[in-house]
Amino acid sequence: MPYFDAASSVPLHPVARQALTAALDEGWADPSRLHREGRRARMLLDAARETAAEAVGCRPDELVFTPSGTAALHTGIAGVLAGRRRAGRGLAVSAVEHSAVLHAAAAHEEGGGSVTEVPVDRTGRVSASAYEAALRDGTADGGTALACLQSANHETGTVQPVAEVAGVCAEAGVPLLVDAAQSLAWGRPEEGWSVLTGSAHKWGGPPGVGLLAVRKGVRFAAPPPSDERERGRSPGFENIPAVVAAAASLRAVRAEADAVAARLRPLIERVRAEVPRSVPDVEVVGDPVHRLPHVVTFSCLYVDGEALLHVLDRADFSVSSGSSCTSSTLTPSHVLRAMGVLSEGNIRLSLPPVPGESVEADVERFLQVLPDAVREVREQVNAPGTTAERSTAGQDGRARDEGPEDRAAPYGEQSAPAPEEGGRELTVNALGTVCPMPVIELARHFDDVPVGGVIVVLADDEAARVDIPAWCEMRGQEFLGVQGDRFRVRRLS
Repeated sequence: MPYFDAASSVPLHPVARQALTAALDEGWADPSRLHREGRRARMLLDAARETAAEAVGCRPDELVFTPSGTAALHTGIAGVLAGRRRAGRGLAVSAVEHSAVLHAAAAHEEGGGSVTEVPVDRTGRVSASAYEAALRDGTADGGTALACLQSANHETGTVQPVAEVAGVCAEAGVPLLVDAAQSLAWGRPEEGWSVLTGSAHKWGGPPGVGLLAVRKGVRFAAPPPSDERERGRSPGFENIPAVVAAAASLRAVRAEADAVAARLRPLIERVRAEVPRSVPDVEVVGDPVHRLPHVVTFSCLYVDGEALLHVLDRADFSVSSGSSCTSSTLTPSHVLRAMGVLSEGNIRLSLPPVPGESVEADVERFLQVLPDAVREVREQVNAPGTTAERSTAGQDGRARDEGPEDRAAPYGEQSAPAPEEGGRELTVNALGTVCPMPVIELARHFDDVPVGGVIVVLADDEAARVDIPAWCEMRGQEFLGVQGDRFRVRRLS
């Protein structure tokens, strides 16, 4: 079964498995002890630290191991904010950071600090000028203590301009924390960072190992409680076998990175080009140039993301989605929302950094399966343009007021459109429905208003705030804005 969810986690690298097995026999003792077994464990820990530091691009005494990448981020953010509290209580983060960073930012704000969110463009990329403005705003609030930026995005693969942002931060005297979890397998992050984090299960190491590097000279006060281990920055007994396996696998994947990227990048390019050709109404998202070699993300109009995942799973493809209909919270991905792109029917394909021999054939088969999978899901909700939708249309091809037997039960009842006086404005009631139904109702009745007319969609689904403006962008229509649960769209053509 092809596994195309490497951006979430990848299988244990063969080198990691070998190192883990060997270290279980040699690295079980307390590395702080002076006896033979303790010294042996210390040697393994020190060697792993040197290997990881070389891969990251820092000194060994600047790097510590943590219980996870999330723990590394939380410790790194809290430590710098505490160490630089005299410089101010401002924190600047991009709008597309990993949720671990956003959770830390929310906790900081709840504790009385201020958080400035740096916007991104439609490809998901920040600009150095946007960070410069955020740092300037932080100064007005008493000073910015820390800025955070991921090296590459976990949902879209967009690579961020770390060096440019680091230069802006250096001029302002603000340290920059870089979340390098997604990019460490492919190379060292760009220079200029002050704090860096990573997560071993993203590159083929074992779960439960993160790394935190803090440059010399950065004021840092580890959050309590702490102990004497890992320079007081990661308390608790070191999991030496896992740490050894994480370092060994990082070195191994880095050695293979150029060759693997040369193999995977053309496959991703093919997906980016072929999916819009073979599947109608698709938006490929993320930066087309500045991106990781193994990730592609696209969104399909009129598609329930969870249903599409299930169809692809039945076809033996493991992929992921940022659609709200795949989440228990029913809220769209904060990354896609910040980019202003379509979130419904979202699929992320991320190929593993240790690809199997059949990866090329697997990608080709995915491209063959996808069109029918999308068509099947669209027909389940009577999406515009499908056979099911046409069967419920009137003689003139326009949507009619459907009977109860025509409606998709999970989505509730929809009221028939109500035209305003003069026929220039039409109201469609999609209240109580969830993604992708509000956009489907908009599209289904859009031709019922004349060019220049306005259609009002009543919708209380959170995803509609992302997907209705995105639909307008894709269709070349004018989104007039939203007031409460009233979304106004002007027909331009």
